[in-house]
Amino acid sequence: MENKNFKFIDGTVTSPLGFTAQGVCASIKPSNTTKRDLALIYCEKPCTAAAVYTKNLVKSSTIQVTKKHLENGIAQAVIVNSGNANTCNADGVEVAEKMCEIAAETLSVNPDDVIVASTGVIGQPLPIETVVKGAAEMKGKLSKDGGTNAAEAIMTTDTVKKEMAMEMTLGGKKVTVGGIAKGSGMIHINMGTMLSFVTTDAAVSAEMLECALREAVEDSYNMVSVDGDTSTNDTLAIMASGLAGNEPINEKNEDYKIFVAGLTEAFKSLAKQLAGDGEGATKLLVCTVDGAKTKKDAVTVSKSIICSSLLKAAMFGADANWGRVLCAIGYSGADVDITKVDVSFQSCKGEILVCKDGAGVEFSEEKAKEILLEKEINILVSLNDGDGKAEAYGCDLTYDYVKINGDYRT
Repeated sequence: MENKNFKFIDGTVTSPLGFTAQGVCASIKPSNTTKRDLALIYCEKPCTAAAVYTKNLVKSSTIQVTKKHLENGIAQAVIVNSGNANTCNADGVEVAEKMCEIAAETLSVNPDDVIVASTGVIGQPLPIETVVKGAAEMKGKLSKDGGTNAAEAIMTTDTVKKEMAMEMTLGGKKVTVGGIAKGSGMIHINMGTMLSFVTTDAAVSAEMLECALREAVEDSYNMVSVDGDTSTNDTLAIMASGLAGNEPINEKNEDYKIFVAGLTEAFKSLAKQLAGDGEGATKLLVCTVDGAKTKKDAVTVSKSIICSSLLKAAMFGADANWGRVLCAIGYSGADVDITKVDVSFQSCKGEILVCKDGAGVEFSEEKAKEILLEKEINILVSLNDGDGKAEAYGCDLTYDYVKINGDYRT
């Protein structure tokens, strides 16, 4: 989606003014000594900052430390590792704090202004010497070109890096938003996100930045599900340098609304990348629901559909089994008149109506299969009972999901 106020550009987390980054192999992943697994993101000046986190009661120690560091709404750097979650470890908080101290020494910033995050295997101690080694390797090497290396360094079972950049106009000034994300499995809706770090050069107060973050996450990251498991480490953090020179956003005015709209589309871009790279996935599923009595009903229905294991398996097999869509709507708990429901499947190969007024219609199975063999599938649901709309993101369920998770730890 683009409008006169924002457009996507080639770029990453370092695209906004003031930001540099880098990622290296610190050998945190014991079974692999070549993949990057430690990243630093830095701003030349302290930023306003905010974050949202997993709603799982079991949380990484990094979340406890980051929450404390962001109490004043200020941050200047991020340190993040992959390969080890630093979760359910007796020394977890101590290690997370030490990581912040290492980043602070490397970048000459205040340790309390460092955001820390980890991702990987739960319950294994994180050897701090690997972080020391990796940080030393990055000292003096952060750059505008290092954002892509940082995106690679936060990957676990991801098969591709996820990054994004966008420009928007606020009060006549060009403002840039950049971001990276990781996530392939253990991803489920109704939480902060997987791991994602977003930067902007917009001038915005810490209070308004947190408000914008929480608004934008609802229609983006909180609408993603890969496998129904909410991670213990989910963190979405945003830093704003203010270097764009726009009139500072200190209230919910017109510029704030534009900022939230742009941020939402930026988050959706990363959310779709996450869903499309679900563990073992071959297809991105986008479920669009309209005509609901309320937005809440539309959200409930769309989430229920993309979370259905049976529907996900049918999409893997390019089987237009629309009954599984109706089934998921039926148990969703939303206020729906099933006799009004229409369902279509759509991809770059076309669109086909498979259900009208809650009942099957004649359609070409051959055409449906052609549509469903594509890499991105749109499941279009019209409830024909109101103005509520929502869009959720998921992926198909394949044999490889079980293979990947059957020996993930070993």
